Amino acid sequence: MAAAWLISCSAVFAQQTVTITLDEAIHRAEANEPIFAASVADSKVAALDRSIARAALLPNAVYHNQYLYTQGTGTTTPRFIANNAVHEYISQGVVNETVGLAGVAEVKRADAAAAFAAAQLEVTRRGLVATVVNLYYSLLAADQKQAVATRAADEADSFVDLTRKRENAREAAHADVIKAQLEQQQRHRDLEDARVAAERARLELGVLLFPDPRTPYTVENIAVRTDLPTRAEVQSAASANNPDIRSAFAALQQSSAEVLAARAAYLPDLRLNVTYGIDAPQFATRGPDGIHNLGYSAAVTLDIPVWDWLSTQHKVRQSEIRRDAARVALTAAQRRLIAELDEFYSEAVAARNQLASLDQSVQTATDSLRLTKLRYTDGEATVLEVVDAQNALTLAEIAREDGRVRYELALANLQTLTGKL
Repeated sequence: MAAAWLISCSAVFAQQTVTITLDEAIHRAEANEPIFAASVADSKVAALDRSIARAALLPNAVYHNQYLYTQGTGTTTPRFIANNAVHEYISQGVVNETVGLAGVAEVKRADAAAAFAAAQLEVTRRGLVATVVNLYYSLLAADQKQAVATRAADEADSFVDLTRKRENAREAAHADVIKAQLEQQQRHRDLEDARVAAERARLELGVLLFPDPRTPYTVENIAVRTDLPTRAEVQSAASANNPDIRSAFAALQQSSAEVLAARAAYLPDLRLNVTYGIDAPQFATRGPDGIHNLGYSAAVTLDIPVWDWLSTQHKVRQSEIRRDAARVALTAAQRRLIAELDEFYSEAVAARNQLASLDQSVQTATDSLRLTKLRYTDGEATVLEVVDAQNALTLAEIAREDGRVRYELALANLQTLTGKL
């Protein structure tokens, strides 16, 4: 078994690396994520329930066939008086129809349930999209941070060489070499941590994308999108396309339909039955005396509820309580949407405004490190100043990647809230 596992690992790592775009990542995740698959199944089942409820309003037909044998009395009369003959053959087509408010209420409930399931499917889809976007840009940031850590480690190696050369030329003390080596060791530890973080981020996204999360792949480095819709546009789109509001509204409609169905028990039901066929001692269209065995019958039944020990009243009250709770949930969803709109929009604006500042900080830190190293080479700066400049550049580059992820996630949250993603 161990050998088979090693062969499997070798096959995985021997695969050609593929590049995954954000849209492709979302599409793959929708095909592989079990919670989303369950939500899709629930939506399809609810749609079929609606079809079933509508079909219940229509007449149904069955072809009924039965043979009855009863112990005789020595004549054509059966021993059981409830039966019609010693041998009785029944072959009939039966059409039934029930007319009542309960069936209409069930259709309304099924329609609302299907709308609720569709809205919940969209909620689940957008949640999955938000997760994929988070993992996608986190992987991009992790790869960039690994590149930053690699550059910082190379910079630390270069600075160790510089301090050694200056020590050999008796231009710097051995303490400078020691300080540079300490910084070099820390940078190489940071590089190992960055590699592990990048691999972890790749595996976490790979779980959603591939049958084997170890499949080698890279993600497309998307340019930062600085376009941001106005607050009015976001509010308008969210009001029209927010699935949480649609889900809460559909739940309220479903509860209202349940109230109607419960109240339908107060009203009578009209049942219609039409039967055509044979119910005779012979399985034939004509009997021995030449009389036709084929015939029909019809029945109309009206059941009027009189007394059920208040069970209908209690069921109505139960459904009204659930409807009131659904109404509260709808208003809560509306308030939550207002709060999330302001929160996500403010976050997106702040993150976008900081992007240029973060880029400028990286450029400034790069120039500062270059100038500080030149000053150190000329003996005008200390080793501590160089180390501080190196740390400042590394922190600025990491902050830039974190700022980009922050903006992309804020923008994705807005797009998810408004149905644009």
